[in-house]
Amino acid sequence: MPVTTPVNIQGLAIEMGSPQQTICFQYLLFCASSSFTPTACMPSVTTFINLLCGLPLFIFLPYTNRLQPGYIKAAMKLHSSALIVLIALFASLCNCDDDLRFASYYGDHMVLQRSPERAVLWGYGPDGARVTVSVTGPTTQTAQPVSVTQGVWRVTLEPVKAGGPYNVSAALKNQKVLLTDVLFGDIWLCGGQSNMAFTTTQMFNGSKELALASQYPQIRIFMVAKNLSETPVDDLGPVDLPWSVPTAGSLAQFSGICWVFGRYIYDSVKAPVGLVKSCWGGTPVEAWSSLTALQRCRLERFAPSPFYPQHKNAVLWNAMIHPLLKMTLTGAIWYQGESNVVYHQDQYSCSFPAMIDDWRTAFHQSSGGQTALDFPFGFVQLSTFEKDSRNEGFPNIRWHQTADVGFVPNQRMNRTFMAVAMDLPDESSPYGTIHPRYKEELGYRLSLGARAVAYGEKDVAFLGPFPKEISTARSYINVSYDQAVSVSRSDDIFELCCSGERDQCGTDPVWVPAPILSWELTSVQVSNGKCPSDKIAALRYAWRDWPCDFKACAIYSASRVLPAPPFKANL
Repeated sequence: MPVTTPVNIQGLAIEMGSPQQTICFQYLLFCASSSFTPTACMPSVTTFINLLCGLPLFIFLPYTNRLQPGYIKAAMKLHSSALIVLIALFASLCNCDDDLRFASYYGDHMVLQRSPERAVLWGYGPDGARVTVSVTGPTTQTAQPVSVTQGVWRVTLEPVKAGGPYNVSAALKNQKVLLTDVLFGDIWLCGGQSNMAFTTTQMFNGSKELALASQYPQIRIFMVAKNLSETPVDDLGPVDLPWSVPTAGSLAQFSGICWVFGRYIYDSVKAPVGLVKSCWGGTPVEAWSSLTALQRCRLERFAPSPFYPQHKNAVLWNAMIHPLLKMTLTGAIWYQGESNVVYHQDQYSCSFPAMIDDWRTAFHQSSGGQTALDFPFGFVQLSTFEKDSRNEGFPNIRWHQTADVGFVPNQRMNRTFMAVAMDLPDESSPYGTIHPRYKEELGYRLSLGARAVAYGEKDVAFLGPFPKEISTARSYINVSYDQAVSVSRSDDIFELCCSGERDQCGTDPVWVPAPILSWELTSVQVSNGKCPSDKIAALRYAWRDWPCDFKACAIYSASRVLPAPPFKANL
């Protein structure tokens, strides 16, 4: 199939001098902003000129029923002197030429994946031409020439060790395009909704991070612009920030948690790091999932409110993830789930792991096997929203984020890692309590997981305490943990289901507090005095929207660095 390139030009603004000119230019805008192939756009140039010359509209009318509203928004008088400019604009928007070029997410200052994986390069050119890709720098290589097929060429480089800078060129007999200041390192994709989009300037200690930017020239940042599509597209349209060396200015608009994560990774591995941000606030996991992934959870036929087109199934996968699939990645981090508290909450234990599985398969296949089939995937377990709320939406999603196991990695979610965030509430956040500003802490916690899971560091603790055995005595319940614990007394963070039946533990009134009585090196004893022993059905921990104040939950690792995640267990 021909490659399609969507172009978001809703901000372009033209007012025509005649109805014919208006309709014609609308058609050109539509051609540029839809899934037309470059070849299909070619006849539009002739149509455009003919219409401006006053030829009958029947040449164009068959296409008017496909116009998309909203592309003509500002005003600009069209007269004869603008004709050449508009034709050139149209040609650039539709990419209706035979120029040699790289795909949209390649650029100066970028990071390509280091060895042992092999970086994939691709782009566009005239059919049948032979493209030669060369890399020059600390090492040099020239790939075997490849043919342009249906307007597209593709090369997989030989492995390149971490470092740089390099120049990367693609050449035909009479054309050459060049990427400069390219580094080879590790590429991490940062996705999700508004808490991933939350900028460095918005987070606590943001000014410190901006001041640090110039000290990390081997971290490079890239931002995909918001875009959506009803069908998968092969290349990005808009780009919010091309590959850039971090400065206070460029970093100010970049994801705070993604940046901090990357900074800690660089400090640990001492290799260049490329950070690709692709996120959209207020979006459910279904929008980021392919139809294949949704079918596994029987969600492919559901549709959210039509007032939010970015919520529709697969539209963000199609436009903001699918175009990146040929990129060789090290891994991904993810901060999302708030929108699914009110949308398909019960299905999240299926839809989130299914999305991870599908991303892994798609990136692996599209990169020609260079991105690992089980590439590391980290995520933030939801933070908090409403203090004193008894609504169980947030704790339910936290549980579902682990495929209802309580911790990761697990058998269902291999090579994943999680940053617990429920102990980082931000009651005074000017962005709303759902947007806590403690992104520096979360970036650090995620980096611990990446160091252990992605980079195999054996001495890095990244999991908070989790029960390995729960036993019942006459007057207390003993919770044995998988590691040494640091404990603070609490009267209500543990709760017992006092229904007598496990299948009746879903409603809040049957849960009663189980105060902490005592603790030892690796265990905690909680009271069962408020529930007759024959009625005890289950135990849960921190099962509420806002379970504790800042870094004040009851159970932490012995170092108090890692909070214990919430859990529930039948007894």
